[in-house]
Amino acid sequence: MRLEFLFLRPNDKETLIRGMSSTALFCIIIGILVLKFIADKIINYLNAQHYNDDLPEELSDVYDNKEYKKSQSYKATNYKFGFITSTFSLVIMLLFFFLDGFEIVDQLARGYSSNPIIIALIFFGIIMIGSDIIGLPFSYYKTFVIEEKFGFNKTTRKTFILDKVKSWLMMAILGGGILALIIWFYQLTGKNFWLYAWALVTVFTIFINMFYARLIVPIFNKQTPLEEGSLRKKISEYAESVGFSLNKIFVIDGSKRSTKANAYFSGFGREKRVTLFDTLINDLDEEEIVSVLAHEVGHYKKKHIIFNLISSILLTGLTLFILSIFISIPVLSEALGVAIPSFHVGLIAFGLLYSPISEITGLVMNYFSRKFEYQADNYAKSTFKAEPLINGLKKLTKNSLSNLTPHKAYVFLHYSHPTLLQRIKNLKCDSYRTK
Repeated sequence: MRLEFLFLRPNDKETLIRGMSSTALFCIIIGILVLKFIADKIINYLNAQHYNDDLPEELSDVYDNKEYKKSQSYKATNYKFGFITSTFSLVIMLLFFFLDGFEIVDQLARGYSSNPIIIALIFFGIIMIGSDIIGLPFSYYKTFVIEEKFGFNKTTRKTFILDKVKSWLMMAILGGGILALIIWFYQLTGKNFWLYAWALVTVFTIFINMFYARLIVPIFNKQTPLEEGSLRKKISEYAESVGFSLNKIFVIDGSKRSTKANAYFSGFGREKRVTLFDTLINDLDEEEIVSVLAHEVGHYKKKHIIFNLISSILLTGLTLFILSIFISIPVLSEALGVAIPSFHVGLIAFGLLYSPISEITGLVMNYFSRKFEYQADNYAKSTFKAEPLINGLKKLTKNSLSNLTPHKAYVFLHYSHPTLLQRIKNLKCDSYRTK
């Protein structure tokens, strides 16, 4: 068991230093996991205290009394379920750490091959699939009990199973392929591997952004061109009025899994397309749909998509650079109780130690995301109309039973969009909040 760090008895000074180093890292990792859990529970608790707040006047027409009680029940149910699942996950993770889980999996992987790439693929495959299987009952309960109870679920058990299998295959092919190349770069170039890995991830990121709708979406959903009619005509007229070339408008069968609605842009240049969920078309009238589309066009026109892409690439480069500095230090593997230092175990240790920095960069990106949402709303207001977008946002919020009174701290930490109240106030304001 990984309990010896409590009773460290080194035979000499070198052993003491090495033992203290790995023990310190081990304690830091455990501390990060526990403190993050506690912080999340506190923020979630504070947020839950606002579930029953009176609705602001601007939002009084979103729910009637019956629907508001339903939304409160939905939020409370998810809060309790989230507490149970996150607590279970922490307990399993801590047991895995203290029972030398990484050492056991590493030895198991080494029993099949001596090739570092093959060992790493088996190692991560066992951990990823094992973790997914452990979480499967919770995912099943969430889909077929909670979402079913509140009228959201449209997923069949066959679709649920097929989605899981497809996800595993994609993880093995894409994730495994990228991991294998990164380890190969590391073996070939040493600490300079991060430059080659960064180039690889950059190309992959741009490729996925370009061809996501063409290559990935069809694996899980059916896409069909939006049929000719008044909606397509209005969308085309709006796109033409703002000088936005848009020939590819698709409808995706989102109702195959849920009643919740969405719309998104993807691709660049000739691959640029807009995808509307069929649930969005069913829930909103045509002007409201065009206003949602105008919001998405605003993201494109304001270069938000490019900003997010470049930011993601730069953050990836920074992370890989820092990884290259520490990955060869044996103490990373030792901190997880693994006797033979390796790239794949060091990668996990680094990821855990780096997570506080990821939280900070996530906060920064959420700040920009909320700012961009205001800008996209303002663009829709100036190039189309504010009222249809307000009505559309209210309908989407109502149909997803979203929280209308979140705690400010929860919004700051977790929201990538402003709250509905903030967006409505901004849309109704004569002077735009964020230019």
